[in-house]
Amino acid sequence: MAESTQEKQGRRENRMLTESIPKIICQMAIPTIISFLITSIYNLADTYFVSSLGTNATAAVSVNASLDQIIMMAGSMLAVGANSYIARLLGAKEEKKANRVLSTAFFLAVAFGAVLMVAGIVFMTPMVCLLGATDTCLQYSIDYATYVVLVAPFMASSFVMNQCLRAEGSALLSMIGMGFGGILNCVLDPIFIFGLDLGVAGASMATAISKLVSFGILLYPYLRRKTMLRISLFQFQCNKENLYQIISVGSSSMFRSGLAVVSAIVLNNIAGEISDSVLAAIGVSTKIMMFPFGFVLGFGSGFQPVAGFNWGAKRFDRVKECYRFSAKTALVGAALVGAVLALLANPIIHLFSEADSDVQQIGALCIRLQCLALPVHAWVAVVNMFCAGLGNARGAVLLSTARQGTCFLPIVFPMAYLFGAFGVASVQAVADVLTLFLAVPILRGMMRKVREAEAAALQPAAGRTEIPEAAGVE
Repeated sequence: MAESTQEKQGRRENRMLTESIPKIICQMAIPTIISFLITSIYNLADTYFVSSLGTNATAAVSVNASLDQIIMMAGSMLAVGANSYIARLLGAKEEKKANRVLSTAFFLAVAFGAVLMVAGIVFMTPMVCLLGATDTCLQYSIDYATYVVLVAPFMASSFVMNQCLRAEGSALLSMIGMGFGGILNCVLDPIFIFGLDLGVAGASMATAISKLVSFGILLYPYLRRKTMLRISLFQFQCNKENLYQIISVGSSSMFRSGLAVVSAIVLNNIAGEISDSVLAAIGVSTKIMMFPFGFVLGFGSGFQPVAGFNWGAKRFDRVKECYRFSAKTALVGAALVGAVLALLANPIIHLFSEADSDVQQIGALCIRLQCLALPVHAWVAVVNMFCAGLGNARGAVLLSTARQGTCFLPIVFPMAYLFGAFGVASVQAVADVLTLFLAVPILRGMMRKVREAEAAALQPAAGRTEIPEAAGVE
């Protein structure tokens, strides 16, 4: 006999509120980490196969990484905001409201993605030039961007489904959807690039097809009612409350994505002025670092809904335990992964450029420096997810915009001017360290708010059943 929605919700609530924190966070995080790692593999697969076409083609794929980030902006704000709000709603047993939030976020993401698709088609050449394409890699950049923009609505809405599946505890379904598309891309790349002799355009086609397949897989459990929540146009409710709750927290992700685009464009243009080799080196090293970042983000994505659910359920003891376990695990894990990757930096970068010594030297340096700063990045990411999970929009925005915004943009031009290509290679690692100066006081404020909420909960109940207010920092 099929398990009812109420039974699923009851089982999930029991897991969130009674299972050991390390166990439930790992159960939520591992499928997400695998999903991120597979995504990193297929992002790197394009670069690996295209690198055989030359440094200019590699530089073009590096430039178009910013295009993915622009599309991500369309969905990430809605996805992260909906994830946080849905987790709190489910913790407060507001399933009907959670359904409306999901449907609203999904259809808004489709609309935003459609706008980006049309804009990308109309302004293709000026767009890739703005992203940092040089004269020597312009046509390659256009070839790669052409098919990616066509699937922007599907990519944007996939972010929403991916995050919301995690919010309801279905991280495995999320992993399957994202993971299968990644594996498919790795298979299609050599077929389209070499077998069909389509070059860079073939890599773009493979990516577009993979994104469509991922969208279909993520949508399937919703269509077949295998999830607790439902996507329905009739549930679309673009009212003030839903928009405020989604945007207030989700804006941190949007600003992070937006500043990532701005910083990538600035860095691409600076690197391109030096040479296509430096541009390719920065792009390759950035995609390689997506692997350890995948561990960090995947772990944080597993931790966030658990913290949010327990905050909504007023289990403040478990909220604090969530943070302590996640912070320790992130620090130790990042240190170990960073050490291994730093040791292997040279042979890894050689896989993408066997003949260009500039790509090898600058790329390896960039990897090693970011590995040194990786424990800092991991801990700050946990604090960021802590803010997002508990609805502290201000703290989440400040931290999410720091790494590639407030701590990055002010130093990128001076470092490039003073140290040239080596300054370009080291700027991200320096920015990561600087984010500590924001994260420490924000965490102190968050922990104070949790203690205050815990103390207030010990007072005689006044019959209130509402969701706890967002843990803003004064």
